[in-house]
Amino acid sequence: MNESSIQALKERIKAAKGEIPADLVLKGGRVVNVFSGTLEEQEVAVHGGFVVGVGSGYHGKEEVNLPGNPCISPGLMDGHIHIESSMLLPSRLAPALLLHGTTAVVADPHEIANVMGVEGIRLMLRDSESIPFDVFFMAPSCVPATGLETSGASLNVPELEELKKEPRVLGLAEMMNFPAVLAGDGEVLKKLGVFSDRPRDGHAPSVTGKDLQAYLCAGLRSDHESVERGEALEKMKSGMTIMIREGSTARNLEAILPLVRPGNSRRFCLVSDDLHPADLARRGHLDHLLRKAVAGGVDPVTAIQTASLNPAEYFGLRDRGAVAPGYRADLVVFENLHDFTVQRVHKDGRLVVREGKIVGFPDREPASSSTGPFPIPPLQPDRFRIRKKGREARVMEVIPGQIVTKALRETVASGGDWVVADPRADILKIAVVERHRGSGNIGLGLVRGFGLKRGALASSVAHDSHNVIVVGVRDEDLCRAVEEISGMGGGMVVVDEGSTVAKVPLEVGGLMADRPLGDLVSELQTLARGAATLGCTLEEPFMVLSFLALPVIPELKLTDQGLVDVTRFKRVELFF
Repeated sequence: MNESSIQALKERIKAAKGEIPADLVLKGGRVVNVFSGTLEEQEVAVHGGFVVGVGSGYHGKEEVNLPGNPCISPGLMDGHIHIESSMLLPSRLAPALLLHGTTAVVADPHEIANVMGVEGIRLMLRDSESIPFDVFFMAPSCVPATGLETSGASLNVPELEELKKEPRVLGLAEMMNFPAVLAGDGEVLKKLGVFSDRPRDGHAPSVTGKDLQAYLCAGLRSDHESVERGEALEKMKSGMTIMIREGSTARNLEAILPLVRPGNSRRFCLVSDDLHPADLARRGHLDHLLRKAVAGGVDPVTAIQTASLNPAEYFGLRDRGAVAPGYRADLVVFENLHDFTVQRVHKDGRLVVREGKIVGFPDREPASSSTGPFPIPPLQPDRFRIRKKGREARVMEVIPGQIVTKALRETVASGGDWVVADPRADILKIAVVERHRGSGNIGLGLVRGFGLKRGALASSVAHDSHNVIVVGVRDEDLCRAVEEISGMGGGMVVVDEGSTVAKVPLEVGGLMADRPLGDLVSELQTLARGAATLGCTLEEPFMVLSFLALPVIPELKLTDQGLVDVTRFKRVELFF
């Protein structure tokens, strides 16, 4: 501890003892005590960015009498989020989250890492510096996620060792390649070993029994992939922290929430994982999850604990997550603990939200990085033709509200020797076009669940390698949509009869925009209306589309290298 830190600590001790006035005292509120599980009518004294007293009789340079006897809560923390899924740079996302009481996130930047490697993560670190919001990161463990797709970069042991030196890198991000862990793959175990002294997040969909026990032996201590209550219970009993996910595509809170009880509540965290910007604007962030948790029967203070103290302690952030002496003054003033309307937010004692508006957030130049046009070789519509090699084919079926798919065996329509889309049966063509290395790879498949009657939808957001994914009816429109994505350096597009109906540029790695949330949401609404005019029946078609290239989530997915049977973790032919 240097001299300035010692002096600052001395000042805080004096303020706590009442020998000098605190910087700020909040009066008239009820403090959410996440240690005792109670609400207590107390004052909160803040000095030098830390809480220095919780009690009565404090005096401050600034004293605020809170109206309506509101609740003073610790700032909320999302323990598992992919910032890239918000389509915003961290510095653009932070103000939007502060409005909902979130003061910190722990992000897995494996989306940008799959596109830009370590430089992409450093871009995120630079962009989130010196803002009144904490952005912590976990080092991506699976870049590329598998050998079944083509990514833009690789992160191996040397890169992870470098990332570990970054102060805001807390540990190893979700280990998606659970088959390699179970097989004792040497390289994967070396990656786990780099972070043997840090938190290591798990990712183990449907892994139970002895396989789960083996997975835990490798040191994985959390899971956010539990869909069924019994699976989550088994994992919790085996020592995992269960991150209850309620995002835009995967929503598991209703199924798992009944497990949260007074005796085990410290084993749960509320997380968003992937949060679409429209959902953030419409329903909020962790405040939305708190409302749902309380409506589902969880005690309000316990609910706040799962979104503050629990993630803070899991990640070793010992000075966050509570309204208590010596903890950072990350404070949210809620009107009540039912609808969780935010009155005020203080970050490190500094007022950043008042009456629904951001105050004092710095104007700054984000660390943008435009990719420019993608290295996709010139395309012709015939690249999207599928030769018929049998009567029945494997078809991916979208499951609303989940990122898993169902593998179907369907009779497909054809014209001569070639497969054609069949909108009446809701069976469309889908393709993934490699966009990192100019290889010319195109994976082709069939999908049910979009409802399109004509046209095509395409996106450069396609987890996890983020090649260009496109779904549609006519080969000509599929080709045109991919060309549009390439030409604008990434984004999303709706095409019909060769014309662009709507588009949203994502100029940072083809994943994120350097625009405020409101502007981006307006563009996305235009995009959604465009998809609906083509007959699309999905509420969030581009979010659904983005997960259909993710070959670590069952059952059937598509990459630039072809169809993947995720249950067997191997490529399979389209036709039986």
